[in-house]
Amino acid sequence: MAENTALACPERKRKYPLFVFFEDARSVFKLDDLGLEILRIAFPAALALAADPIASLIDTAFIGHLGSVEIAAVGVSIAIFNQASKVAIFPIVNITTSFVAEEDTVKRIASESEKCGDLEKGAVKINVTEEMEPEETAVKNLDASIPEVKTKEFEEEYESCKTTAIMSNSAAKSKVKRERRQIPSASTALAIGAVLGLLQTLLLIFLAKPLLGFMGVKAGSAMLAPARKYLTLRALGSPAVALSLAMQGVFRGFKDTKTPLYATVAGDTTNIILDPIFIFVCHLGVSGAAIAHVLSQYLISIILLCKLMKQVDLLPPTTKHMQFSKFLKSGFLILARVLAATICVTLAASKAARLGATPMAAFQVCLQVWLTSSLLSDGLAVAGQAILACAFAEKDYEKATAAARRVIQFVAGTQPINSLAFVFDGINYGSFDFAYSAYSMVMVAAASIGCLFLLSKVYGFIGIWIALSIYMMLRASAGFWRVCSGTGPWRYLRGKTSSEDTDSAVSESS
Repeated sequence: MAENTALACPERKRKYPLFVFFEDARSVFKLDDLGLEILRIAFPAALALAADPIASLIDTAFIGHLGSVEIAAVGVSIAIFNQASKVAIFPIVNITTSFVAEEDTVKRIASESEKCGDLEKGAVKINVTEEMEPEETAVKNLDASIPEVKTKEFEEEYESCKTTAIMSNSAAKSKVKRERRQIPSASTALAIGAVLGLLQTLLLIFLAKPLLGFMGVKAGSAMLAPARKYLTLRALGSPAVALSLAMQGVFRGFKDTKTPLYATVAGDTTNIILDPIFIFVCHLGVSGAAIAHVLSQYLISIILLCKLMKQVDLLPPTTKHMQFSKFLKSGFLILARVLAATICVTLAASKAARLGATPMAAFQVCLQVWLTSSLLSDGLAVAGQAILACAFAEKDYEKATAAARRVIQFVAGTQPINSLAFVFDGINYGSFDFAYSAYSMVMVAAASIGCLFLLSKVYGFIGIWIALSIYMMLRASAGFWRVCSGTGPWRYLRGKTSSEDTDSAVSESS
């Protein structure tokens, strides 16, 4: 705790926060404690994020054998489903990671403080929030009560007592390991996710035809029937998608990205196996692809739920422990950001659909490749968000600065502009800078939509992708400016605020 307090006020004041990105550049690939922590979170997260786009690419390959009309129809339906999921669910996922990381860190610090207080009083209490003493300590405490003169009977009794002490202490430790944590943010995220998933199902089923019409698939189009069929079936998996994403946000808050990886790989592998069976063997066509995907999503949710129930008590004592107001306040800010981002991508898909089945099919393939190529940055964004949320909760601003610098330097040297945009998203969420994230994205979207209409009209299919590139450049620039200007939660980089002022700024942002 003393170390964290010392780090709360950085000794080196930075007049120009821009230089923070160039400090310790030689350490970008250094495997120190911070580097290893980033890798432990980012690598499994990147693999988990890679699993779904790769499965979608394989879906696209299987459906491609049915014809260009079918793949174009599925492409439009996937665009609608993904954008609906982003609007309804992704705000919950993003804030869940930050809130769970903050809450878990605060509870851990409080537990450590309580334990230190007990030690200072000379009374070590064994309870479910503290670590058990090792067997050696239990035996040592027993040895302290042994008289100097030992008889044979006493030796036998002593050995029996020692065995009992070790067994009792081991049982107590096992009880602690099995004890589930009370994390209200996790319960709140699952409750909201379940409701949003059901609402998304109803929305997509009853509004499938109007939504497809908005995307350019009009009545009489050959794409309408397969697109509507695929979208309606995929909608049945919305609750599973919502719950699985909410639970992934919880695990990320615990800095555990391996569990979501295992669950995602299991689900997507099932999807890949079922795809050819349902599509070609059962002759279900695009419906078979949708059914396979829905079943895989429910499998992922079941795996994650079973794992999460072992770690977290998902049933709080009363509804007062739920944090609906906190989630809704920050959720609406992220929703505004997601809506702005969604409009850009959705309009791009709509413009491609209006060009015909073949351009839309090409757009779907390019979009999947484009998303898959940014997986490393997404993993680093998850790592940056989780680490920064914990660092801000601990008031360890030097670690927050170092983590932000490290992940940004890494992607700057290995990935294009869109990767920087994704990583800055994670950094903003980790610093609870939800308000700026929302307002800046609205401005970026407004400029990008103008470019999309103009360039698509002049250059057609190529103009759509030029506009998307401009959109990602503006998005990255907005995140870059926030840190470089030393405003919001990053004011401490300029040395003009105390740690208390910074805490206030973080609270206002969240």
